Amino acid sequence: MGTTTLITFIVYLAGMLGIGLYMYFRTNNLSDYVLGGRSLGPGVAALSAGASDMSGWLLLGLPGAIYASGMSEAWMAIGLSIGAYLNWQFVAKRLRVYTEVSEDSVTVPDFLENRFKDKSHILRVISALVILLFFTFYTSSGMVAGAKLFEASFGLSYQSALWIGTLVVVSYTLLGGFLAVSWTDFIQGILMFLALIVVPIVALNNMGGWDAAVNAVGQINPDHLNMIQGVGIIAIISSVAWGLGYFGQPHIIVRFMALKSAKDVPKARFIGTTWMILGLYGAIFTGFVGLAFISTQDVNVLSEFGISVVTENGIQMLEDPEKIFIAFSQILFNPIVAGILLAAILSAIMSTIDSQLLVSSSAVAEDFYKAIFRREAKDKELVWVGRFATVGIALIAALIATNPDSSVLTLVSYAWAGFGAAFGPTILLALFWKGFTRNGALAGIIVGAVTVIVWGDFLSGGIFDLYEIVPGFLLNLIVAVLVSMAGKPSQEIEAEYDEAVAKLNE
Repeated sequence: MGTTTLITFIVYLAGMLGIGLYMYFRTNNLSDYVLGGRSLGPGVAALSAGASDMSGWLLLGLPGAIYASGMSEAWMAIGLSIGAYLNWQFVAKRLRVYTEVSEDSVTVPDFLENRFKDKSHILRVISALVILLFFTFYTSSGMVAGAKLFEASFGLSYQSALWIGTLVVVSYTLLGGFLAVSWTDFIQGILMFLALIVVPIVALNNMGGWDAAVNAVGQINPDHLNMIQGVGIIAIISSVAWGLGYFGQPHIIVRFMALKSAKDVPKARFIGTTWMILGLYGAIFTGFVGLAFISTQDVNVLSEFGISVVTENGIQMLEDPEKIFIAFSQILFNPIVAGILLAAILSAIMSTIDSQLLVSSSAVAEDFYKAIFRREAKDKELVWVGRFATVGIALIAALIATNPDSSVLTLVSYAWAGFGAAFGPTILLALFWKGFTRNGALAGIIVGAVTVIVWGDFLSGGIFDLYEIVPGFLLNLIVAVLVSMAGKPSQEIEAEYDEAVAKLNE
């Protein structure tokens, strides 16, 4: 990395840390730290939700998958676009209203406990355990992506790159809490969006246009041009099923809870959906054009930029397909723009890690420490417990990420399935079914989480190649409904449900 690029990159990092420091002085209590005092406008909520959702997967994982396997990987983008829209359309407004009505709940476990008036705290604890389990893997995926970026950009060893990236993200999350996370995500979301529009356009122009890129890819592998060729029905269902995960992602739905007003949802939905669709298209085109581009480059030029290639079936390919965006940034742009584009990759990574760390730390502070050990704990004490938890969780995730062969997409898919299967049906039923019970929610969460773990880790081949979110989501839904039908919610729960619905219709 040249001096100019390095300076640009460092200025960006300093800006993010500056926001964290500024928000430190605006964080006065636990609600501020974990939910920002419900003060987000539609633009900040939409872009911070999108940025925290997409992570390094959008600039590294998806372009890498398209680069390696072709347009068949685009089914995932279709499923995600549909899922994100439906989440804004049906969950956002109801959750914003219901969490405020239900004792002003500030976390997902907090909402579930208050929604079902669970005095035993078991629903809160189980929910928090699921969050900590899967977010540790999810956070680890972001750290792998960050290490790959620092490794490729600075020529550092993978291990050094991992710990430097971890230190930067933990620093501003530790300082500023939810407001720092949301505002840095807002800026990072804009940067990611611009990068995903600019890079494929410049790359296409360099290749001589869309037709030239298509012809080049077709000569390398004709199957890469087809979304269906060589793709089985299980693979297509698995890819589209990623959309189911949105209903249960705590770091995304917490943005709905943090909106200043439920009336802001339509504007936020438009901003968020537009951002996502255009960003996904940009990522797909980056990977697609990248295959043609790298195959035509002089290997000596690539090596000057620290880009490693291998030859497969006579075709020059990146050794690590997930670094195609980094390669474009280094080769096609002047040092200042290259620094900005590399900062965009870091933006994608940081915007998800910080959100995950915040939700995880709030689970420790609010759902374990306060609910079980110190119910009389004051807000300042809980904020500091959350900060210490942020450091602890980050260290565990970083240790998991120390394997340099880790795949960003693999780690993300496991955690995404875990949350989607455990919380997706639970949140939907809690918001839309008056007869949903505590026992139904508890049984559904456990079944959904266990199904993902067993299906993903111990079963393989045939039908078991189906993405684990599908059986996990369906079994959660079935079990939750059957168990709830065997009981009946109290009059207090039904009255609060009616109050939330009435407020929703105001």
